[in-house]
Amino acid sequence: MRYDWSIEEIEALFALPFNDLMFRAQQAHRAHFDANEVQLSTLLSIKTGGCPEDCKYCPQSSRYTTDVESELLMKKDEVMKAARIAKEKGASRFCMGAAWREPKGRAFDLVLDMIREVKAMDMEACATLGMLTAEQAAKLKAAGLDYYNHNLDTDPDYYKEIISTRTYEERLDTLKNVRAEGMSVCCGGIVGMGESMRNRAGMIAQLARMSPHPESVPINMLVKVAGTPMQDLDDLDPFDFIRTIAVARITMPSSHVRLSAGREVMNEQMQALCFLAGANSIFYGEKLLTTGNQDAEKDQQLFARLGIRPEERPTPSSRRMANA
Repeated sequence: MRYDWSIEEIEALFALPFNDLMFRAQQAHRAHFDANEVQLSTLLSIKTGGCPEDCKYCPQSSRYTTDVESELLMKKDEVMKAARIAKEKGASRFCMGAAWREPKGRAFDLVLDMIREVKAMDMEACATLGMLTAEQAAKLKAAGLDYYNHNLDTDPDYYKEIISTRTYEERLDTLKNVRAEGMSVCCGGIVGMGESMRNRAGMIAQLARMSPHPESVPINMLVKVAGTPMQDLDDLDPFDFIRTIAVARITMPSSHVRLSAGREVMNEQMQALCFLAGANSIFYGEKLLTTGNQDAEKDQQLFARLGIRPEERPTPSSRRMANA
């Protein structure tokens, strides 16, 4: 396990012949995980649209004209219904996302209550709510939150091309507040936003230098949405995406590497190569916040063809009993 990866070392991994890179990724994967298990999470947008940030990839920004309309925070009963369905379909973790710069007031209190209810269903709870203060992180921990998602998006050099309303340091501060409370970190980035290979290596370096590494590393492929500044970018070469998965696996061997946004446009062969490259977590269900996703039945069919099974994760209650 290393926390001192240089950008040059990571660039060298990206430059390996594809078969050699895949072989190294498989070695790292099998040293830490069952290579035929994939962790299943379900993500629900509990507050959609109207975000004041200017992330150029995001259809939820109030600065762009897209098909996404601003909505109020979902009612708790609706969220719990979605959580029950997710559990019935095999998800072990339920993630709630809100399009906020940061949580505030009564809305934050309502989300805390939702987290408590998800935990009462014996599922892992995850949230992505924007920036957090130390006090807010403490409240999330007290409510039982297991994971907090806060992506870096890209490397520090390219970041200014993507967003101007939040600094890179503010993202890192939120992650520090989450870690200080002992919660697990879900942190990754997006590829295909016009970044260079060095930017991509720089993003992986930022993640791989965290000590400990993020427990979950979502690797997103840009979903180009009409109305956003990135709607007309060239498509990412699928092999570049697969290489990013493999490099993340090699540099963060004990993390769950999540095949995340963009999966709805990947054919089965590309997804299979991503699993071979070390992806061992997916968002499971029909939608990722405001963009599509593979539906659960198609995932089950693909898993059956590949001999992949859902990862058996201890439930929160069984962990408590083990620690008693």
